[in-house]
Amino acid sequence: MPSPTPDIAALRQEIAQLAAGVPTEARREARVAVGRLFRCLERGDVRAAERLPSGRWQVNLWVKEGILLAFRLGRLVEAGAAGPLNFFDKDTLPPRNFRLEDEVRVVPGGSIIRAGAHVGRGVIVMPPSFVNVGSYVGDETLLDSHALVGSCAQVGRRVHLSCGAQLGGVLEPAGALPVIIEDDAMIGGNVGIFEGTIVREGAVIAPGVTLSAGTVVYDAVHDQFIRSDNTRTLEIPPGAVVVPGTRPASQGPAAERGIAIYTPVIIKYRDDRTNSHVRLEELLR
Repeated sequence: MPSPTPDIAALRQEIAQLAAGVPTEARREARVAVGRLFRCLERGDVRAAERLPSGRWQVNLWVKEGILLAFRLGRLVEAGAAGPLNFFDKDTLPPRNFRLEDEVRVVPGGSIIRAGAHVGRGVIVMPPSFVNVGSYVGDETLLDSHALVGSCAQVGRRVHLSCGAQLGGVLEPAGALPVIIEDDAMIGGNVGIFEGTIVREGAVIAPGVTLSAGTVVYDAVHDQFIRSDNTRTLEIPPGAVVVPGTRPASQGPAAERGIAIYTPVIIKYRDDRTNSHVRLEELLR
């Protein structure tokens, strides 16, 4: 992202000060600052995490602190009703309202996009879906039914989140990296991606795969295991095609009994056949 404007630099400083504590007499000022932050997030002027020129992803700590501040400042209020059901939420975290000129297709049927979430032009949201505060959804991405984009998750352009796909959210600790899905990735049905996992550009995650900080992935193309450690999160390489798999337990009673351990497998890297299959979704737009 470009260098912050003076207005954003000033907002950053203000949020950092308020995150340390809000005196009673400054609560109104703090709520105004949170509102400004949310509008910046919705426009995409700031993000909870951003990709550096090196390709590494970096958390913007002050943004996440501002979101946590919104929860602390909010008052529980009635947030609408549907038939016999009433809903209640913090008044600092209302649903977002869109205009026709935003060019976001939100299909009727019960989806919620919270304030403070960026949704790019050409995005399609099929019901029911939920996009949480601080998240970023890039242009022309498709969120299929029952898709979840958790708090602060970062989703690139032209991504397909299939039916039932779940991207976990993270607000605390504030320095924790959120889930990252880069441009042109294909996330299959009932996939779960959690705990700061990074799915690089163009990767394809087959239905039923679960990825988290403790998941070990076997790259069958390069005959190597991919895992997170104390210095890096789990990262799926660009163009990788990941399918569910197992590996045998190596020792102890589990090995004696033939128990297998869940291990997603990179079965290949994206090719013309894979690209042809993924392009089929363009007919839906």
